[in-house]
Formats: sequence, structure tokens, C-alpha cells
Amino acid sequence: MTSITRRILLGSALALGLAGAAAAQFPERQITLVIPFAAGGSTDVVGRIVAERMSQELGQQIVVQNVGGAGGSLGAQQVAQADPDGYTILMGTVATHALNPLILKQKPYDPVTDFAPVSLLVLVPNVLAVHPDVPAQTVQELIDLAKAEPLAYASSGNGTPLHLSGELFKAMAGVEIDHIPYKGSGPALTDVLGNQVPIIFDNLPSASGHISSGKLRALGVTTAERAPSFPDVPAIAETLPGYETYSWNALFAPAGTPPEAIEALAAAAQATMADPAVVARMGEFSATVVASTPAELGDHVTAEMAKWEPVVRDANVSMD
Repeated sequence: MTSITRRILLGSALALGLAGAAAAQFPERQITLVIPFAAGGSTDVVGRIVAERMSQELGQQIVVQNVGGAGGSLGAQQVAQADPDGYTILMGTVATHALNPLILKQKPYDPVTDFAPVSLLVLVPNVLAVHPDVPAQTVQELIDLAKAEPLAYASSGNGTPLHLSGELFKAMAGVEIDHIPYKGSGPALTDVLGNQVPIIFDNLPSASGHISSGKLRALGVTTAERAPSFPDVPAIAETLPGYETYSWNALFAPAGTPPEAIEALAAAAQATMADPAVVARMGEFSATVVASTPAELGDHVTAEMAKWEPVVRDANVSMD
């Protein structure tokens, strides 16, 4: 072996050693968590709780960045195109990783090949709620009202699970209710609270405070069973048997992110979701803690796309 070859090999070994040490030290700086909806919605609520606790686990601050628009696609696309170093991650949802890829005619990203799964965090019930001035006190009364006069419902955006919750409700109830999309649950809630729009399909976490205060009247939750945090609110399925939708939140990194970074992020996420204080806060709005492995999240995305494909097709939902 020549001295030059020996120096090259030694240099390569040193470089690999330094790279390994750097990876083992992840994270060494601030991490950005992109929340692909406006502030104030369910994903924002969950994301900020998780970011705060994961920051403690990782020893580096996780800064939340809200990037709303296009049903979550703008924020998801931003992360898909980010440097795959673990320092930009996404609070993904059923919208970003199941519905948008099925609905959008132009695909800004692939939910499988453009992302590295980190951890499924929570499953979240949705809720059908109305402004207190709406005379309907039950799901059946709302159905009867919708058959008698024009109504409209707000959602967090076209193609979101809240939009499809509304479309599934319309189909199963046999009613026509206009859909008013917003760039996130926060703006949608603002207009419903102001009685600009009478009805909303929202995530239970973001609507729960307004329901408890009486500013909104909850008529039904979208899960098959009643939500533990609101046991007096019926499931919509009690009126429309077979009706069921829900949302979820999960962490994703760009594809190609080093395994060491994924492992560190996943471990921090799992520790965060095992914290009794976090579990209690999630339980306040009936979010079910999951805290999966990266592989389990990958399987979940595949299963969700298979589940929602016929719903999207039957509702004839598509977006440019």
C-alpha cells in the first residue's frame, strides 16, 4: 500500500468517524416543526404540545412554523423539499398523507417516497357543531332543517378530513349543505363563532373549549363511539349508522434523513407521548395517544390511503 493510498484511507476513516459522531450528537441545533395549517386548529394544538415536550427530550428547541394553505399541501411540500438532515420536520395528518394525494390532480409530493416516517402520535375525533342560534338541538333536527332551508358548513379546507366528514354526512343523510372551505380550523371557527356560517365540522381539540363555554353546540362526534371528554354528545352514528371519520397527527421528516436522526426523533416522540402530563392534556380533548415506531407509521399511511380512496371517489372530490 502506497503512502498516498494509506493517507486517503486514513482520511476517509477519520471523515466517517466524524460523521458518525455528528450523527450521534443529533440534534446540535434548533429544529423547525412545520404545521401545515393555520394557528388555532387541532393540528396546531397537538403540535405545540408535542414540540414543547420533545424540546426537553432532545435538548434543543423545536420551533413551530405554521404554513397553511391547500389543505395542508403547502406545508407538506415545503418539508418534502427541505434538506434531509432532521432539522425540518412535519406534523402530518390524514389530509397531508392520505387525502391530498388522492384528491389533488397535480401531485406536489408523494406521501410515501418523499417522506421518512417518524411516529404516529394521536388519533383525534372530529365533531359536528353549530352556532347556538341554529335551532337544531340534535343531528336529526339538523338533517330536518337542512331539508327545509339552505344551510352551509365550514371546514379547515378543501379535501381535508373535516371537508370529507361533511360530504359523508351529506351523502348518508340525503341533504344538500354548501361547503365553505377555510385555510385551517382557526379561521373557520372564527366565522362560525361570529355566526357568519352556521355549521362546522372541526377537530374536537380545537372546538372543545368553545363547546364547553357554550359558544358552540356540539350535535355529534364523528367517531363510532362517544368521546370520553364529552360523554353527553352522541356519536353521529347513533343517528346515521355506519358513519365514522377521525383525524390523526404524526411526525414525518424528508426522505433521505439519516437513520440516526430518525431514531432520535422517534425516541423523543415516544417518550413525549408516554409522559403522563402529555397524555392528560391529549385526553382533555379525547385524543388517543399512539406513539408508534417509524415502520408502524409507514404501514398506517398505506392503510389510510386504501381506506379513504373509495370515500374520495364516491364523494367525487378533486382539486387542481
